[in-house]
Amino acid sequence: MKSTFPADTAAGATEGPPVPAPVARLSGVSLRYGDKAALDHVTLDILRGEILGFVGASGAGKSVLMRTIIGLLPLRNGTIEVFGRNLAALSERERRAIERRWGVLFQQGALFSSLDVQQNVEFPMREYLRDLSPRLIEEIAVAKLEMVGLKPDVRRKHPAELSGGMIKRVALARALALDPDIVFLDEPTSGLDPIGAAEFDELIRTLQGTLGLSVLMVTHDLDSLHAVCSRIAVLWEGRIIASGSIETMLACEHPWLKSYFRGKRGRSIRH
Repeated sequence: MKSTFPADTAAGATEGPPVPAPVARLSGVSLRYGDKAALDHVTLDILRGEILGFVGASGAGKSVLMRTIIGLLPLRNGTIEVFGRNLAALSERERRAIERRWGVLFQQGALFSSLDVQQNVEFPMREYLRDLSPRLIEEIAVAKLEMVGLKPDVRRKHPAELSGGMIKRVALARALALDPDIVFLDEPTSGLDPIGAAEFDELIRTLQGTLGLSVLMVTHDLDSLHAVCSRIAVLWEGRIIASGSIETMLACEHPWLKSYFRGKRGRSIRH
């Protein structure tokens, strides 16, 4: 069952819909590489039930931030709270319980080359759900593959035998293996042709709506931002410089945002 949190409301507020509470909250997160600030006091909320598109110039630190949240990079300064818990203050057991509630799709899929498709999807369950029988784990893995649009005949193929789009779908199935509340997607449509990217966008939107997921999607894909993101946050020189709807981004006068959203490859406001 998905966990729920009370919506944030201002004292005495009587108008407008309640604002969803954050499932993750970053406050003053900083990370340096030598003299360069990869992240500079980043403050950001991921709201329950939203698809948050996270954009910025190449090398701006988008993937660095995602990897810091999930613990692949050490947090040097600031705090990261997930489901109201400060990750830095958790015991190893408590941390693992939190990690069970998120799923991650890495940019290149990061599938284990020595494992077949089904074994890749089963891996998180074998790691975290050791009380499940092998038969039940297999059945769940098959169901997750079907959920992302893959047929049973791919189960025994290895990553080297898959197309780029199939690798993304297997990686997404693995990210969903533990029925997460939050999914982190790192450049999910990179390397896909326009048709494949559009289909993957639609898959993300469908799964988010069906499963009630909260999604942080690191992306460069303008089409994805227009098609599936309920909110967008922009990282520039290590800081969040804007957040809001696609219409907010189109109206912003910051030079990089103007070039990105209203340049030659930009799009008009969606209808």
